[in-house]
Formats: sequence, structure tokens, C-alpha cells
Amino acid sequence: MVSSSDRFVRTPNVGPGRYALGIRAVILDWAGTCVDFGSCAPAATFVEAFAKHGVIVTPAEARAPMGMAKREHIQAIAASSAVAAQWKAAHKREFSEGDIDAVYETFLPLQESCVERFSSVIPGAVETLAWLRSKSIRVGSSTGYTREIMDRVMRVAMSQGFQVETMVCATDFPQGRPWPWMIFENMKRLGVCPPSSCIVVDDTVVGVQAGVNAGTWSVGVAATGNLVGLSLAEFESLPDAERHSRLDKARAALEDAGAHYVIDSIGELPRVIADIQGRMAG
Repeated sequence: MVSSSDRFVRTPNVGPGRYALGIRAVILDWAGTCVDFGSCAPAATFVEAFAKHGVIVTPAEARAPMGMAKREHIQAIAASSAVAAQWKAAHKREFSEGDIDAVYETFLPLQESCVERFSSVIPGAVETLAWLRSKSIRVGSSTGYTREIMDRVMRVAMSQGFQVETMVCATDFPQGRPWPWMIFENMKRLGVCPPSSCIVVDDTVVGVQAGVNAGTWSVGVAATGNLVGLSLAEFESLPDAERHSRLDKARAALEDAGAHYVIDSIGELPRVIADIQGRMAG
């Protein structure tokens, strides 16, 4: 069972307002939101990429910047004091721009080789997509992955019945999340405005912040995402107390990032949309 509760969480954060007649589009993140329960593929690959350069990165360190473009993610990992100290000890110098490129070049083929194994669609995603289409709500998407990697992810997702209308990559822009450019590009391609008629759904702090920066409704995903960081089997095997503790921390982080709602999984999105529609109509 993916969700630990029977209701979503409406946070105290104020939404974009009642400036639209209703929700016209949803812009979805991929890993941890629609596919790859726990966002396991990128975290494991960052750990392996740094290990090949003589530096041990913990899963928590690898996950901390999740949602950023992958090159920026590597830079953020290396900026932590523990990783920077390891790098200096191993290489006898400070981490440099050239080193970012070197780790990134190591990361990409590792990611390409494993990403399809972690592209199972999260329970409830296909059904939610069908519901959105039944309501004539457009569906776009964004990701921190490169387009080459996403070609593989989308192919596997499509074989499971999951297909969005648009897909925008962080590598399409000079700046990734929390900048709002991928969201605006989705709106442009879908022909949808204003931002208050759109919902961004993401499992990462920077993804939620991007939605806030774009002026859209921003919905955080807790249980299936990076902040809990467990596969479906691992999540379901947790003792109840530990599961609740992990979820509480994830929900708090997403709320602190500005999420207007926090859900455990994408399957809860229709109820959030119904609540937003009521607020906009009221």
C-alpha cells in the first residue's frame, strides 16, 4: 500500500489565487513522482560515480540536491564539507570545474546503463493520468535527466501505459530547478496560462520551489519520492513507527519548501485537484 493515510495534506502556504476558471494543466516530475518509487536510480548512480573517483558519498549526501540538473547536482554534492575534504585528500587539490565535468562524464553512462531497471511506473500513476484526461486537463512533465536518458525512461513508461504530452529536460536550459524555466516551457508547449491554472507535482525540495517560483500550485510527493528514498518493497517492510517518522520528515521538508499540498503518492492527486477547484470557485 503506497499511501499511509486516507487524505492529502493542505499546508498553510497560500496558493496562487482565484485568477483562473479552473485547473487546465498538470506538470509532473518523473523519478520519485511517476516512475522509480523512491527515486533510487539517480541516488545509486551518484554514489557509484564519485566512488570511481576515489570518494565515498553516502546515500543521504547523494540525495540532498535531488531535483537539480545532474551536473549542478554533482557540484552541490562536492560542495559539502565532508565530500570536499575527501576529494582533497584523494586528489591533493580542491574540487574544480574540470572535476565536475569528469564526474559528470562518469555519471552519464552509469545512469544510462541502469535507468531502465528503475523505470517501473509508480502505482496509481496510470490511473491518475487517465483521470486527468477524462477531465480535459493537459499533462506535461519535466526532469533533471538528460534527453538521452529520458528517451529510455519514456519508452519503458509508455510500455506500461504511461504517456504525457510534453517532456522538458533541465539540459534544455542554462539553469534547472528551482528556476521555473522548465515549467514555463511546458505551459508554452501546452498552450496553457495563467500559471495559477497549472499544478506542478514533484517529490524534491527544488522541484516544489520551482513551482512556487513559477506562480503555479505546487504539490509535493512524500512517500514515493527522494525524501523518504526507499523502494516500494523497502517502504512497505518498514515498521509503522519508522514509516510514520520518515513520512513526517518528508512532508515537513516539502511544506517548508512552499508546497501548497503534500500527498504521499500521485494517486492522491485527483482529490487535491478537486479541493483546488473548490477554492478557486469559492
